[in-house]
Order: sequence, then structure tokens, then C-alpha cells
Amino acid sequence: MTGPGKKASTAKARAKPKASKPVTAKGAKTTAPAIAAKGAEPTLVHKPKPVVLGPVMRKKELVETVVSRTGLKKKDAKPVIESALAVLGEALAEGRELILPPLGKVMVRKEKKLANGKMMVVKVRQSTPPSGASSANAGAAQDD
Repeated sequence: MTGPGKKASTAKARAKPKASKPVTAKGAKTTAPAIAAKGAEPTLVHKPKPVVLGPVMRKKELVETVVSRTGLKKKDAKPVIESALAVLGEALAEGRELILPPLGKVMVRKEKKLANGKMMVVKVRQSTPPSGASSANAGAAQDD
């Protein structure tokens, strides 16, 4: 089969591609380059929301805030907070879903192992409290 069959297959492979026609949307009378030439701008359906990062809360600030809100002594509150953070960290490392009101529902979405640890992408879903339900907590949060 080295005869005419082989020449036909190589001839097909060397054939020049046909020039493509301008693409138009279904039912549209103008092409995309023609619209761009007129100066029409494409519209975004959903604009991305910018991520606004607030100040970082460290463990020291967390301990101080808990002490001020509860009236406990720092030496009593610190080991409890550290233990609670350790338990939460272990649960997240295991890939467990956390349901901790009023913090919310915490779910691990992605996980990547690094040389010195692990990087996790988590989703936190918080429900909005009913209006006027917890004005004492809202006032305490604004005092900080």
C-alpha cells in the first residue's frame, strides 16, 4: 500500500487551511470586529467585588479581647483559648467541617501540602442575625 493511497494522505496533510469567515452572533447582522470598530464597549454581567482586608487579629489581641469581655484573669483565659485554637486547628487539618455559631460554618475547600506545612482554602458561611436581636453584642464589638 505504498502506491496512490500514501500520496493521497500526504496531500491532505499539506493542504492549506481555508480562510475563516468573520464570526457573527446568531441573528446578528454585524460582525464582532465591526462592532469594535464602532467603539461599542462590551458590558460585564457580573463585576468582581474587591476584597477588602481589615486589620489582622493575632492571638495576643484575641486573649486581651476575651479577658475584657468576660472579666476573667489573663492567666486563666490564655490556656483555654490556646487549647480551643489547637482543637480547631486539628479539626481543620483533618478536613472536618466546623459548625460553630456565632462564628459560622467553616468548610475546607482546597488543600495543598507545602514543605513546611499545609495551605488550606476555607469557606466560612455566617448567617445574619435578625435585626435588633443582639444589640449588646454589637455594641461590645464596636467598642474595640
